[in-house]
Amino acid sequence: MSKYTRLLILMFTIAFSLNPHLTSAHPTFHLKDRAYYEERGDIVWEVPTEDKCIALTFDDGPDHRQTAQILDVLDQYNAKATFFVVGERVERYPEIVQMQLARGHEVGNHSYRHPLFRGMSKGNMQNELSKTQQAIFQATGYKSVLFRPPGGFYNEALINVSKQNDLKFILWSWHQDTKDWKAPGVDKIVKRVLTGTRSGDIVLMHDFVANSTQTIEALKQILPELKKQGYSFVTVSELLTHKVTPDLQLKKVIH
Repeated sequence: MSKYTRLLILMFTIAFSLNPHLTSAHPTFHLKDRAYYEERGDIVWEVPTEDKCIALTFDDGPDHRQTAQILDVLDQYNAKATFFVVGERVERYPEIVQMQLARGHEVGNHSYRHPLFRGMSKGNMQNELSKTQQAIFQATGYKSVLFRPPGGFYNEALINVSKQNDLKFILWSWHQDTKDWKAPGVDKIVKRVLTGTRSGDIVLMHDFVANSTQTIEALKQILPELKKQGYSFVTVSELLTHKVTPDLQLKKVIH
């Protein structure tokens, strides 16, 4: 391991020790890089595709106020999205999750209590995922097939637990983290999404941000602009069906 790598590990270790409440807007440093997990098919950050479609994703809900308003805005532009839900909030607002599915959206597992998984035992990881699966199923009769961890944290143990629960591990495009949980201002959220948008992006937003409607207002600008550019808005599972494999790309080059 190089001196530079050891220094980075030390820096991130100090950062997490000083602020244990880092959220999904702060990607976690990992000893194995992104390419390693992408090549194995263990984690999805974005989907290589030639089709002009992107996946809008919303974490930390459901919320009886914000989620409902986001659903109404999505309906206006015939946009489908994926909602990564927190199990204990599903139990609190089952009707909102029912509404999400009824309107053609997708629901993913985002843990039961929204903990940071760093240092957690495999048994507790399993409990977080299975309780959320149970909460979703009891509320809707739907079995989720996607999982996104709070904070974007991953390690071999969590990846394996996700696999054991038949859940696909989903993160987000690094350039599409809106940081809307910080309520940075509507303009900043809009600019973050519209700058450098490309086919296959997975956009990270939140449908539960305390005392903020900025995500809702930003969507009212983002959706019509991207639709004007020819983009369609699909669920993560649908986006995965648009994936262009390296073999297919090679064939197109040859022909």
